[in-house]
Amino acid sequence: QVQLVESGGGLVQAGGSLRLSCAASGRSFSSYDTGWFRQAPGKERECVAVISMYGAVAYYADSVKGRFTIARDNVKNVVYLQMNSLKPEDTAVYYCAAGLQVGYRVSMSSAYDYWGQGTQVTVSS
Repeated sequence: QVQLVESGGGLVQAGGSLRLSCAASGRSFSSYDTGWFRQAPGKERECVAVISMYGAVAYYADSVKGRFTIARDNVKNVVYLQMNSLKPEDTAVYYCAAGLQVGYRVSMSSAYDYWGQGTQVTVSS
């Protein structure tokens, strides 16, 4: 199994930035499409951004396009989410996820086999 550990969350004021990191152990990220989901209290888990196993294709939710950037390092087995221009509505627990060839299921939680424990991001206004 792959174990994923997120870090980098915290409290930031609106307009600020955070960079989340997800480190893999047990297996490499290289064979997996990897990405980030978030879940706010009372809401369903939402796909934020995904990057393909070779890093050639990225998916972003409309709500974060132009503000968030996903990147991966298959040598270090780390995936990053750079979050800029943060808004209060970005407040959520952010989860790292990995799945095999998610394809058209890119934004579906069920397409991902491995999940991290989550890291809290809170944006104040």
